[in-house]
Amino acid sequence: MYGFEALTFNIHGGYLEAIVRGHRSGLLTASDYNNLCQCETLDDIKMHLSATEYGPYLQNGEIPFPFRLPIQFNLSFPLVLFDLAVSVIKLQFWQRGAIGVAHEFILLSPEEPSPLHTTTVVEKCTLKLVDEYKHMLCQATEPLSTFLEYITYGYMIDNVVLIVTGTLHERDVQELLEKCHPLGMFDSIATLAVAQNMRELYRLVLVDTPLAPYFSECITSEDLDDMNIEIMRNTLYKAYLEDFYNFCQKLGGATAEIMSDLLAFEADRRAVNITINSIGTELTRDDRRKLYSNFGLLYPYGHEELAISEDIDQVRAVMEKYPPYQSIFAKISYGESQMLDKAFYEEEVKRLCLAFEQQMFVHCKRPGPCLKKLNCDTSFHYAVFFAYMRLREQEIRNLMWISECVAQNQKSRIHDSVVFIF
Repeated sequence: MYGFEALTFNIHGGYLEAIVRGHRSGLLTASDYNNLCQCETLDDIKMHLSATEYGPYLQNGEIPFPFRLPIQFNLSFPLVLFDLAVSVIKLQFWQRGAIGVAHEFILLSPEEPSPLHTTTVVEKCTLKLVDEYKHMLCQATEPLSTFLEYITYGYMIDNVVLIVTGTLHERDVQELLEKCHPLGMFDSIATLAVAQNMRELYRLVLVDTPLAPYFSECITSEDLDDMNIEIMRNTLYKAYLEDFYNFCQKLGGATAEIMSDLLAFEADRRAVNITINSIGTELTRDDRRKLYSNFGLLYPYGHEELAISEDIDQVRAVMEKYPPYQSIFAKISYGESQMLDKAFYEEEVKRLCLAFEQQMFVHCKRPGPCLKKLNCDTSFHYAVFFAYMRLREQEIRNLMWISECVAQNQKSRIHDSVVFIF
């Protein structure tokens, strides 16, 4: 199953794997979350985050990752000294062969004024994730660079759906663009607003994007409405996950094994969400079945049972046949699904953290006690990049929820949606 990839992995991937493992050590801990939950205002949250890796992004004009000089900039900083500092940055980049991207890492925004807004905190935290991703992509070589690009395709799909849905409801395009995730942007995204159906959406905009191959099952002449847009979203995600899964299988080794488990979990979660959200709608059983990914622990027998489920209890009965998902549904009461998302997030975080460990547990497809352990050193694989991006994304969701609860004086509800990573 495992060849000699570990012998040559560090030639091209060792540096970036060390970088991403270092980033992982900077994730917020349970102690950090406990302190954040005691904050009374957003300024208190900002003050606590200033002592973490988010500090340079929330404070006055510091240079974020990967260079932090012992100088702070603001808009009134003398031009001569500023040019001198930029020259120092260029020199460091030149020594590492990356002079062309020096200016991407200079942040000259003044300190965020008070009172803060939740969106400001989220935007600054997301900016940190984007900077780290761009740095890794800049340093990556094949096949790691393609692997990293696959991670952004999910954000592209979300951005496309956001623009199309907002346009359908007559929202301003510029306002919608500001809400798009930075990792999912592409050149022609602003022109999505002109499409009236999925055929035009593909022909005018998406044909030159990485999402073009995923639209083969979406191209119809039907007008875009809320139902068709949701079907488009889930069809695109199905094609994307299957393509990503096949790519990881071609890589082989520990990357294939660990990513198969992580992507299978994502496919199964989407199958459950599609089933629950389509209950009581005009979506037929056959339409529902077409939206399920063709891999995962539930494929194919679980999909057949989910397709005919009519309520949440029937979905629960199907999922409890699979031991890895019994613990998820044990956390929620019969007849309710409000806490299901949090239960899935907690299980996902557990699996993502395992991707960084020396041993990985993988579930086979058959129902029953089928847990097996990979007795190998899994330090040399690409799954850590996927795991880190997802963990950081979960951390940003946690910060957004905590900030919203504090801003709306609903501190009693903070623990309802916070998922602790460590």
